[in-house]
Amino acid sequence: MKTAEILESLIGFDTVSRNANMALINYVAELFDAAGISYTILKNETGDKGNLYASVGPLDRGGVMLSGHTDVVPVTGQDWTKDPFRLTVADGRYYGRGTTDMKGFVACAVAALLKANSQNLKTPLHLALSYDEEIGCLGVHSLIDMLDAAPHRPAMCIVGEPTNLAVATGHKGKTALKAVCTGKEGHSALAPFALNALHLACDFVAELRDMQYNLAQSGPQDADYDVPYTTVHVGKIIGGDVLNIVPNRCEVFFEIRNIAQDNPCFLMDEMRQRAKKIVTQAKEKASEANIEITITNSYPGLNTPTDAKVVEFVKGLTMANDTIKVAYGTEGGLFSSKIEVPTVICGPGSMAQGHKPDEYVSIEQIERCDAMLERLIAKLC
Repeated sequence: MKTAEILESLIGFDTVSRNANMALINYVAELFDAAGISYTILKNETGDKGNLYASVGPLDRGGVMLSGHTDVVPVTGQDWTKDPFRLTVADGRYYGRGTTDMKGFVACAVAALLKANSQNLKTPLHLALSYDEEIGCLGVHSLIDMLDAAPHRPAMCIVGEPTNLAVATGHKGKTALKAVCTGKEGHSALAPFALNALHLACDFVAELRDMQYNLAQSGPQDADYDVPYTTVHVGKIIGGDVLNIVPNRCEVFFEIRNIAQDNPCFLMDEMRQRAKKIVTQAKEKASEANIEITITNSYPGLNTPTDAKVVEFVKGLTMANDTIKVAYGTEGGLFSSKIEVPTVICGPGSMAQGHKPDEYVSIEQIERCDAMLERLIAKLC
């Protein structure tokens, strides 16, 4: 079955992360059933979402795992000129939500497994499809647990996020956090007798900005990234109800995206120390003053050595000489750190086209990805 046909079907499934993905998973399963390919589906607790893991070739050894996520970001509020959930072919491009991020690679990988199934593989080829990657790599954990308990696990992994088929050896880790700032309510006419939780939040954000300045000026650097240092970013603040009440609660949502040389635990320790100083002073006015910081989600970075076997192997598939690192996060850090499967990122298209209206991947990139995976199959034979 041709990649373009598979991609057309995949785009037709509205797998925005808030929706189910089982229709897509079942579609892939039906293709594999028809070909006699063995697979496992791991559903979530409600049964509306699932991971799929499939293998061809001898299963008593490692092999190569192709990894992709099936969910996509929303299209709400975006000005699309084409139907986002119907594949459009125009101007040498495939248009549709997820064509770049990352159903284009998933289509190539499914087609590759179908092709490999008719070959005499000496080393196995695996496919891992996950859900809820776009909201923090949440769905892949059950698949990782399965591989961790398996008698054999892949010898290496290619995560097919869009890199224009360059070989990426790293991405930053991410820690998402929430700070709940507690003050003391009061009438706004008597505001000095109260403790404004929004003011506590602003003081805390100022400390985060100071940390960011220090990281940029004197923190560790990794020149392979567009932003070569660890970043601290505040993305959302919630607090207050009406203007004439001094608010007693405010929530600050922020994140750390750290390079490998920075430990996010140490950064969080510093954040808590800075918050403690703010609270100590605020308690002089209100004993209930507090800033409580909690982690809401996290995933590790990826930092595969450039001389690792997986890097040289995939460079041989792409005919590349150099490597890159990418700004966005992937499931690759989890495969590498949780089950110690050496991993690189390499897939068709550019993330510059992802998450945008009229998202597209060029036909040329898909054809090059197909050729790369054909070379992979030849090596596995």
